[in-house]
Amino acid sequence: MNRDLNTSFPSSNLLCQETQQEQEACFSETAKESHHYKSPCSDNGDDDEYTENLVQRETTTDVGFQINLFTTKTWLKSARFDAIQWIFNTRETFGFQVHTAYLSVTYFDRFIATRSIDEGKMWAIPLLSIACLSLAAKMEEPKVPFLSEFHTKDYQFENKVIQRMELMVLTTLGWKMSSATPFCYLHYFIRKFHGEFETKGLICKAIEFIIAIIKEMSLVDCRPSIVAAAAVLAALNGGLTRKAMEGKIGCISLWGSLQSVSFF
Repeated sequence: MNRDLNTSFPSSNLLCQETQQEQEACFSETAKESHHYKSPCSDNGDDDEYTENLVQRETTTDVGFQINLFTTKTWLKSARFDAIQWIFNTRETFGFQVHTAYLSVTYFDRFIATRSIDEGKMWAIPLLSIACLSLAAKMEEPKVPFLSEFHTKDYQFENKVIQRMELMVLTTLGWKMSSATPFCYLHYFIRKFHGEFETKGLICKAIEFIIAIIKEMSLVDCRPSIVAAAAVLAALNGGLTRKAMEGKIGCISLWGSLQSVSFF
């Protein structure tokens, strides 16, 4: 059952001020940066046993109500897109890894899948975005900005308010913050589907497809390994027939008895 967002964040506790910052288009710089991409699991990403262990750690979530939530609340879908845009723009500002941004969106989607946010509490979306990116940065980045350095277009939140939201995210997600992302699997699937030789162009295309998936669907809807495999296959699509793609998929035993995996 969905739980309402805790009302312990009254508007009187928020320091809100409108900024003059123009809304920037996101994702373009991320695509350029992928030419210099280094996997967050690069030391072990090509190891079959390591990759199989990552897949075994992936957890599935009952998200039936989440799918209904996004289809019935168009404002939430739009707010989520704005949140993702802010996360990726802020990632560029601080020089975070793409992996960190993806992880923060995962936190965001998992939170929304558990707690509901009323349309009248639009300020909760940017606050949640800050908390999720801050937590992801603490998990993945060697240097984390002060909370006061995180700025949104329409709101400025006190540090203690952000900290309380961080705690709410942590408790809502059961303190399970370590999670594999599709980027951990890219080198593995490129090797399986394309051979030992990798090209920067192929990695770039795969990352672009992953980012496209982030924008279009909740990240609790699909396992990271499947997202990675689909992205690599899509990047290779021009060089593979459907039959060849199905043959390559059939050679992958990572998903065990999972027969419902579909890439088409």
